[in-house]
Amino acid sequence: MFDIPTKVIHAGVQTMEAYRIRGGNPIQGTFVPQGNKNAALPMIAATLLTDQEIVLENVPDIRDVQVMLALVEHLGATVVEEAPGVWRIRAETLTSTRPDPALCRQIRASFLLAGPLLAREGRATLPRPGGDRIGRRPLDTHIYAFEQLGVEVEILPDRYILTAPHGLYGADIFLPEASVTGTENVVMAATAAQGTTIVRNAAAEPHVQQLCRMINAMGGHIEGIGSSTLVIEGGLPLGGARERIESDYIEVGSFIGLAAVTGGELRIKDAYPNEHHRMTRIVYERLGIRWEVDGNDIIVPAGQTLEVQDALHGAIPEIKDQLWPGFPADLTSIALVLATQARGTVLIHEWMFEGRLFWVDKLISMGARIVLCDPHRAVVVGPSKLYGQELTSPDIRAGMALVIAALCAEGESTIYNIHQIQRGYSRLDERLRALGADIERITV
Repeated sequence: MFDIPTKVIHAGVQTMEAYRIRGGNPIQGTFVPQGNKNAALPMIAATLLTDQEIVLENVPDIRDVQVMLALVEHLGATVVEEAPGVWRIRAETLTSTRPDPALCRQIRASFLLAGPLLAREGRATLPRPGGDRIGRRPLDTHIYAFEQLGVEVEILPDRYILTAPHGLYGADIFLPEASVTGTENVVMAATAAQGTTIVRNAAAEPHVQQLCRMINAMGGHIEGIGSSTLVIEGGLPLGGARERIESDYIEVGSFIGLAAVTGGELRIKDAYPNEHHRMTRIVYERLGIRWEVDGNDIIVPAGQTLEVQDALHGAIPEIKDQLWPGFPADLTSIALVLATQARGTVLIHEWMFEGRLFWVDKLISMGARIVLCDPHRAVVVGPSKLYGQELTSPDIRAGMALVIAALCAEGESTIYNIHQIQRGYSRLDERLRALGADIERITV
């Protein structure tokens, strides 16, 4: 059902898509964000917890979601698109506990199938997952948590063999790190464990919360949603549910910054400003970016003058990603581009992933003044006039950051490897054109 090509071959010539962007136009109008990618992926995996039908609404039309839908279909689920963004999924019977290795290598979220397969079948064999190359992204927390539930793990060079020979049983688990996917995996497995599972040092991001609410809607019982301690009553029968995925707060944060640096007035609908963007507002204000709240919408005023706000005693301020509810790591690349357009000096500190800043040379080639201090820190001095260049997207978020840079640059830019961007942003070129951007998708 799902055809997910990465390359096209014509007469022996390999072709791929790219974005051609001419900068200088203000991004303005009304923008409706897509559903949260990082909620959709675990929620699709969670459909395997029951033999009843699950309906998911506001599912983003992006590559990672297409891969995850293909994965659950390969395992035996019936997957039907009821309407654009609305998917009916029913895993009445599972035909395999071995997800397709080729699909798994395309997305890191493929490992989220481990929890549901253990809960449903008591076993799973998964290859090492793919995903963004932004540094080591270990699965140690997942494995540790599964072992506390009674799972035996065989670690091979290319795959993980997970079995629960005596079934799953509840445990009091303190996660070694507040891993988002680790929390999601253990929560899904714990729904089938006998007794009560307590997960301490749990991640609390909005997508973790929405997964837990979905499981409760299916008949599960999870307490402490939104906190660092989750209590899961296992063994309850899970049935069908209908859930609407909330807007993607990373996309919202991206477009707030895009409007600010291009000078347009933008209304972002259903942005959940109070639930999702309190810390983003604090951090963006350090760059002089401001916005207004109208109900559940965010309005970015036109013609902003960006200026870095010094810390106390005139110290250089720091923008640093944190665990939720701190500043999201996925917005660090966006903040770095925004800082190039703000008057003043700021330190960007990305401590989670040691490879996430290894793309700033592309911004420097466009005219940005940046000193990459080490794998985790960069000093940005702005404002810099950016000029169009030929660029390559290294990962989803850095790719979107390059799109923002190209849209506020002088001249024409071409961005290659855009399948990385398409993994996280649905129909980006179409939606940007509707807001006034000069962008087209080309074949090269």
